[in-house]
Amino acid sequence: MPIDETRPFLSVRIAVLTVSDTRGLAEDRSGDTLVARLTEAGHVLAERTILRDDADAIVALLHRWIDDPQVDCIITTGGTGVTGRDVTPEAVERVADKMIPGFGELFRWLSYQTIGTSTVQSRACACVARGTYVFALPGSTGAVKDAWDGILKDQLDSRHRPCNFVELMPRLLER
Repeated sequence: MPIDETRPFLSVRIAVLTVSDTRGLAEDRSGDTLVARLTEAGHVLAERTILRDDADAIVALLHRWIDDPQVDCIITTGGTGVTGRDVTPEAVERVADKMIPGFGELFRWLSYQTIGTSTVQSRACACVARGTYVFALPGSTGAVKDAWDGILKDQLDSRHRPCNFVELMPRLLER
């Protein structure tokens, strides 16, 4: 899709959460990949942390970031699978005002090109919560690359035509 160079680029302040029972910052390759891509694109890393697969802790952090005026967007990586410990989609649903089903659908279509039918195990999802975008990605570096390169890089670029998430930000709290 085209980038309209006559339009100004608007940097988005993005908080990154890695959900993992086994990784610390030193081992967080998917988080590192996400941070590298978003900063290379000209966005600002607002905050970054790692939490265990605990829905209540994830919800509490999401609420804090959603209410922080210095955070425009939250991207999580990890916890979107189907095992008993994978609770990120449930946490996202608990804070959501409006789900964005097309995000998960498109992510799985893109992921299918890379990993085939294994993509059905992903519960990648997205929502708007009190004016903040929340995107939940699987925890692999490949999934982060698929989501960023195939969806988020364009949708978080204010110059992307015919439309993008950034141009909607001022209207997300309309009633």
